[in-house]
Amino acid sequence: MVIQLDQVSFDYDARSPWASVALRDIHLDVESGEFIGVAGTTGSGKSTMLQLFNGIIKPTAGTVSVLDVTIRAGEKSPKLRELRRRVGLVFQFPEQQMFEDTVEKDMCFGPMNFGATEDEAKQLALKAFGKMGLAPALLQRSPFQLSGGQMRKVAIASVLAMEPDILVLDEPTATLDPVSRKELIQLLETLCKEEGKTIIMVTHRMDELLEAADRWVILHAGQCVFDGTVRKLAGQLDLMEQYGMAVPLPLRYWSILTKRFDLEHEEPCITAASLAERIAALRSADMREVREDHA
Repeated sequence: MVIQLDQVSFDYDARSPWASVALRDIHLDVESGEFIGVAGTTGSGKSTMLQLFNGIIKPTAGTVSVLDVTIRAGEKSPKLRELRRRVGLVFQFPEQQMFEDTVEKDMCFGPMNFGATEDEAKQLALKAFGKMGLAPALLQRSPFQLSGGQMRKVAIASVLAMEPDILVLDEPTATLDPVSRKELIQLLETLCKEEGKTIIMVTHRMDELLEAADRWVILHAGQCVFDGTVRKLAGQLDLMEQYGMAVPLPLRYWSILTKRFDLEHEEPCITAASLAERIAALRSADMREVREDHA
C-alpha cells in the first residue's frame, strides 16, 4: 500500500467553539499505480482528504500512512518535507499560484526549493513539459500569456518536475473546455498506466473519468459511502441519487439496458461508443429472433 487511512477524522478549529467536522472515521487503502476517482457533493470532505496525503493538514484522530511516513493524530511527524516532494498536490485552479515572469522560472521553483541546482531544475522542467505534451518554446513565455488549458498543464507539469511518486489533483479539469478536459485526462492516464504513477483525482464530472479510473471513492458529509470499481458502482446508482449526486449518463443508460436485457453478468459499457456498439448488437439479436419466429 502506498496510502492507508485508518479510522481518520479531521475537524476544522477542533479546539474552538466553532469546530466543524470535515472527515469522520475514514478508512482507505491505495495500491501503487492505481488511478482513483474521488466524488461527492460540495462540502463532503474531498479536498480535505487530499490535503492529508502530503501532510498539509494532520488528522485529529486516526493514522495516515503515506509511502514510508506515518502521521498520527497528536504526534509530531518526521520527514514531511520529503513527503511533500514525493506526493504532488495540484490544487483547484493551480495556475492562480503562478508568480514568475516566465514559465521556466515558475517550473524551476519547486525543484530548486527541494535542493536541485538551476541546471538540474531546468532539465526536470523540460522533462515534465514533454510528459504534459507541451512545446518547449512555451518555457520562455509568461505563464499569463497562455491559454487556460496550457496554464493548467503547466501547473501540473510544475508538480511533475519534482518527480513525485503520487499525484493528487483537486478538480484539475474545472473551467476547461471539453477538448482540453479530454486531453488532460488522457495525459494523466498515460502517467498512471505507462509510468506507474499513483493518481488520485477529485472530480464533479464523473463521466470524464469513468474509463480512466480503476476505482471510485464517494464521500458524503465527511464519510466514505462507497469504495469500489465502476462495475460495482453501476449496480448501486440509487446510492448516488440518495446522496444528491448526478448519475453519469453512461451508467444511467447501462442500467436501463441491464434491466431490459438481463446484462448483470457483463462489464458495464461506460463510453458512448461502447454503448452504441452494445445497443446495435442487442438490436441485431432482437431482429434475428423476430425473423426466426416468423420463419
